[in-house]
Amino acid sequence: MRLMYVVVALLGVGAPAALAHTTVTVEPYEIEAGWGLEPPVVGVRNTFVFHVTEPGENPGVKTGILSAFREMAAVAQYGGITKSLEVHSDTRPGYYFANVIPTRTGSFSVLISGMLNETPIDVVIPIEDVESTTLLDFPPRQSSSNQDVESLKAAVTYMQSEITQIQSGQTERTGGAAYDMAVVGVSLGSAAIILGIIGIVRRPI
Repeated sequence: MRLMYVVVALLGVGAPAALAHTTVTVEPYEIEAGWGLEPPVVGVRNTFVFHVTEPGENPGVKTGILSAFREMAAVAQYGGITKSLEVHSDTRPGYYFANVIPTRTGSFSVLISGMLNETPIDVVIPIEDVESTTLLDFPPRQSSSNQDVESLKAAVTYMQSEITQIQSGQTERTGGAAYDMAVVGVSLGSAAIILGIIGIVRRPI
């Protein structure tokens, strides 16, 4: 069986990168696979789309194959993780799709196996990498001031530990346990107020 991989670039004017589907030829058929929504972004609902064709009566003309997945199965692959896909027929002859929400960035592929009419099919088709949401975020997410929030969280965790030690009698301070509890309580309240102020300042207008 002769396999031929053809990457079909779908260029858009002003686009930051070329979008692509991949076509695999298993004579006499061609199976094209890619994302329905490009560029694919992590966490955004998308589809794996397939186009299954055979040569038409006229040279250069392809004919879509109906019920192509009647005896074929499609399995999504990400590293060593796999997921069997529920493939649906599109309204256009030869077009098919499977719903998915990509949860990680990186490289994906689809394994298609089974029988297409009387031709055995067993191919892995690589598709375009899934990108981070930063590719499409607008306005950009604020991330430069995360360190102060993490520091405050660490301080709150430390004070909670102090409360536990005071309650168990493991800490002795001048003024007694009641004084210690009051001081720690005020500190926790202050930290909560600071976190609230930071949240208000960062809230989009």
